[in-house]
Amino acid sequence: MTIEEILAGESKNVEFKENLPEKSIKYMKSVVAFANGTGGKIIFGITDKTREVVGFDKEDVFKKMDAIANAVSDSCEPAIIPDITLQTVDGKTVIVVEVSEGRQRPYYIKALGREGGVYVRVAGTTRLADEYMIKELLFEGSNRYYDQALCTGLNVADEDIDTLCKAMKEQAVRNARTEEQKASIKDVGRQQLRSWGILIERDGKDYPSNAFAILTGNGGLHVVTQCGVFKGITKAVFVDRREYTGPLWKQIDEAFQFVLRNIHLGATIVGIYRQDVYEIPPDAIRELIINAMVHRSYLDHGTIQVAVYDNRLEITSPGKLPMGQTLERMKEGYSKIRNEALAHAFAYMNLIEHWGSGIPRIIDKVKAAGLQEPEFIGGEVDLRINIYRGQVDTNNAIINANDTKSGANGVECGADDGTNGAEVPLNKEQTQIEKLLQIIEKNPSATQAYYAEKMGISKRTISRMFASLQEKGRLVQGGTKRKANWKIIR
Repeated sequence: MTIEEILAGESKNVEFKENLPEKSIKYMKSVVAFANGTGGKIIFGITDKTREVVGFDKEDVFKKMDAIANAVSDSCEPAIIPDITLQTVDGKTVIVVEVSEGRQRPYYIKALGREGGVYVRVAGTTRLADEYMIKELLFEGSNRYYDQALCTGLNVADEDIDTLCKAMKEQAVRNARTEEQKASIKDVGRQQLRSWGILIERDGKDYPSNAFAILTGNGGLHVVTQCGVFKGITKAVFVDRREYTGPLWKQIDEAFQFVLRNIHLGATIVGIYRQDVYEIPPDAIRELIINAMVHRSYLDHGTIQVAVYDNRLEITSPGKLPMGQTLERMKEGYSKIRNEALAHAFAYMNLIEHWGSGIPRIIDKVKAAGLQEPEFIGGEVDLRINIYRGQVDTNNAIINANDTKSGANGVECGADDGTNGAEVPLNKEQTQIEKLLQIIEKNPSATQAYYAEKMGISKRTISRMFASLQEKGRLVQGGTKRKANWKIIR
C-alpha cells in the first residue's frame, strides 16, 4: 500500500480500520463481502476518516495477525483463506488482509446463517445482500445459469414450441447481413432448443426453461423494457415514456425505434447524394440494447431502462457484473456469459456475432462518429452505459444536438459563475470540474458554500455541478444530511 493509494481513500476493494475491533464481526462482514465480489483488502492501522497511518507496535502486531486469521477461520462459511501480511507505510507497520474473489459462493458469517449473513460491496460500502443477490451468488457458486433452470408454473404445448422455432428463424433471416448468410440459416428444432437449454427434457417430455419464458414474454417473469425522454440532464421532468413487453426481439426493435425517434437526424453529402445521418450511430444504439437484453440479470426484478436526455443516451441493465467480469475487461472484449441459453438463441438469430466483441465494436463506432467515448458506470448493482450527444471538436468541446456548447460532464455553459452571464468556454468548464474534484478530495466534508468560495463561483453553479457529478456516478454522498462526506469515484 503506497501513500498515494492511502490518500485515494476507501473504495470498492479497499477498507481501512484504525485498530482491531473487539468484536470480529465488525470487519468479518467486509471479509465475506470481498469474497462474494471481486476481492479486496482490509488495511488495519489506518484511520478511515482522516487516512492517517497510526500503525501497530511490533510487540503486538503478530498477536493481532493471529487473531485475524483465527477469526476468519472460525467465522466464515465456506472457508476463506486470506493473505495476511505486514507492510511499512510512512515508517509505521500496518496489517494488510487480502481476500481473493471466491468461487464457492455465497460466503456468509456462520453465526448469522445464509439467510442473514451474506454481505456484498456496493459503492465502497459493505451491505447485507438481498434475496435476489443471494440467488445470483448461488448460481455463480454452482456454475449454473438461471436462464437454463426449469421455469416453474409455465406449461407449453407443442404448438408453442413450434411457434418459437418459426419466429426465431424469421428473426435470423431478417437480421442476416448478406445473402450468403441468409442462405446458410437452417431450421431450428426441439433438439437444438434442448442443447441450448431453452427446453429441458424429462421422461420423454419437454419442459420450458426460464429462457423460453424470457424469449417469448410468457411465464410471469415480468420482462419489460422502459423507455423515456427527459428534459434536461436528470429525470426531474419527463417528456415521453413507454413500456414494451412481449418477445425479446420485439422489445429490442421497439426500444431501438423509440431512441431513433427522439434523437436528431442530420444529413451529409456523399458524392452527389444526400445521406441521412443520426447524431448517434444506429448500429451502436441497437447493439447496446441487445447487449443489455442478453447480459442483464433476470433474477433481478428490475427493468432495462433506455433514457434519452438533452446531453446523452443512457441505457441501464439490472444486476451486478457476473463473477470474474470487470468494466475494464468488458471494454477490452472479455466475455463473461450470464445467460448462456439466451446467448445461443441471440447468436442463431444474428442479433449478436462473436461473444465479447459487442462492447469494443460499440466504442469504435461511437468514436468514429466523432463522439466522446461511451461512459461505463456501476457494475455492483446495475450497469449503466452513457453515449454523449454532440461531436467533439478540435478544442475538446462538445457540440450538442442543438448546436450549443455544453460541458462534457453535462454542466451547461453560460451559467452564473461570476462572468455576468457570458458564455463560458467548454475547456474552462472541464477545468472547473477537475478543480472542484481536487478541492473535494482535500476536504470531503465541507459545505457547498465553502466549495463555491474556494472556486470563486456562485453557490447555484456549485449545486448544479454537484447534481451533474452525482447523476454521472462520479460523486457519492456519504455521512449524514447535515454533514455530508463526499466520495469521488474515479
